[in-house]
Amino acid sequence: MPELPAALQQLIAELGKLPGVGRRSAERMAFALLASEPDDVRPLADAVTRLHVEVGLCETCGYYTDRGVCPICTDPSRDETVLCVVEMPVDVIAFERTGGFRARYHVLGGVLSPLKGISPDDLNVAGLRKRLQNASIAEVILATSPSVEGEATAHYLSQILARDGVRFTRIGRGVPMGGSLDLADSGTLRLALEGRRAID
Repeated sequence: MPELPAALQQLIAELGKLPGVGRRSAERMAFALLASEPDDVRPLADAVTRLHVEVGLCETCGYYTDRGVCPICTDPSRDETVLCVVEMPVDVIAFERTGGFRARYHVLGGVLSPLKGISPDDLNVAGLRKRLQNASIAEVILATSPSVEGEATAHYLSQILARDGVRFTRIGRGVPMGGSLDLADSGTLRLALEGRRAID
């Protein structure tokens, strides 16, 4: 096959970095974009450009927002006594899709992983500690993935943040071990929330 123009090669390489996109899929997308009219692809280019300019993280919980504080944190109908701690903002989306959780969230920004050099200082633990100073919080659901790192993170948080009047629970085993929360279906996540258990 003759060598592709440099700009096309670069686009294929960049598309191939996206999760779940292999070389062939990246090529198909790049060729489709190239075959489109410039006016048809401009909205896509504009959307990608706007993404990092307009979308940031909520000052309170760490979820995606285009304001200082996200709509979940400002929703007065949410239960302020329960706080669900998740790894990443996409995990909030997964729980919200269940339609059965109406409390608040806190996004850690990852999990502890000594092999990858991720320590408590790299996670939003300080923000969680600050939020737990709110006397109205009665339960913290540790909803990290059921992987070795997720379990270690949940255990660590339950130990360092334990205080009187706050119950620490762990999501149930509805989510497969080693699985990723953003890939779980709504029914599985609902069962996982309903089957949460106390951490000893």
